[in-house]
Amino acid sequence: MTVPLHRVLADEGFRIFFPLAALHAALWPFLWVAVWSFNLPFAQAVPSGLWHAHEMIFGAWGAALIGFMTTAAPEWTNSARPRGRVLWGLAVLWGVGRLAGLLGASLLLPLSALADLAWISALVCFLARISWRYRTARVLSFMGWIVALGLAGAVARWAMLVGDTGLASTALRVAGLVFLGLLGLALARITVPVTNVVLDPTEMTTPFRPHPGRLNLGSGLVALALAGELAGLSPAVTGFLWIGAGAGFMDRMAEGFVGREFFRAEIMVLMAASGFAGAGLILLGAARLGAPWGEVAPLHLALIGGLGLGVLAVLAVAGRFHTGQGLGLHWRTKLAFLLAAAAALLRALPEMGWMPWPPGPLHLLPALCWAAAFAFWLVDYWPALSDAATLIRRAG
Repeated sequence: MTVPLHRVLADEGFRIFFPLAALHAALWPFLWVAVWSFNLPFAQAVPSGLWHAHEMIFGAWGAALIGFMTTAAPEWTNSARPRGRVLWGLAVLWGVGRLAGLLGASLLLPLSALADLAWISALVCFLARISWRYRTARVLSFMGWIVALGLAGAVARWAMLVGDTGLASTALRVAGLVFLGLLGLALARITVPVTNVVLDPTEMTTPFRPHPGRLNLGSGLVALALAGELAGLSPAVTGFLWIGAGAGFMDRMAEGFVGREFFRAEIMVLMAASGFAGAGLILLGAARLGAPWGEVAPLHLALIGGLGLGVLAVLAVAGRFHTGQGLGLHWRTKLAFLLAAAAALLRALPEMGWMPWPPGPLHLLPALCWAAAFAFWLVDYWPALSDAATLIRRAG
């Protein structure tokens, strides 16, 4: 019997939301740079740059977050996973949340804001229900970070509604940094099993066992730096705090040196995600301490390189495991990793004066590399994500 596509996609969260994340990540920056030239058609009261930041954080990364949490949390806790109408309902809420940002339409801001708050609240309630029903604390750290993300998003939307661009910019910067905290947690959960499978494909042993006190070091230090930021500490103090947070991610990167298996793409992309996030935060701290560059480029290095490669790693690794394929990445996915890394470097380094500006219109080349990265992933994974046979392999 043939299973309809909508039922295949609604079997697990990653089947719907990973493609949505890839499509949004590929199309939005390309439209922003190549079609609209940094000026959205209906953006008036709210600057186009704020729309761009909001849509990357709550659009592309938001879809990846929904797919990851609705897939991984049930697996970690051995609980029932959301399926069917629940997942399609979340997809509709996420899609409605994108309406205003697509063209910068301020009239749609209230509707889009309510939709975004609805799916974030639904995620929080989902994790709280799992924690209470199954008496587990395994998802509480994610729940706390998602609550912080929702609060930052609510402040940003309110500030956009009332025209307070300064507050909106601050709230969106906080939201992006909160996502780095979520990245640290996700990498801590993913790196250990992936590395163990790479080191021992039989899965009979667990040769990779990181020190438990360092498992969430990056996320903890991001939380500390954010607390200092929100408390209004001086630029010098917050600069040192962000350097410390970056060092926490670098510590995570160092754990990838596990012998010759280090050269496996699955290991290298996880290391690169931590490395970009760490380098961006260290350079952000250096800017606060007087380095000759602004804060925008380091933030892009962390949020494009760190989050971009981190999301691609999650899409690639979870996409294979949850379709019953195991590890072993196709060349298209490996090329996607390289293109995303190139996009981050081409976007940030020229602005810092570390390399010449690439030829062509401003930021067009990094936007094309970025779009191609997520397009290659989608082309590589869509056949498995949409194939009913992978449901049987996953169940087996």
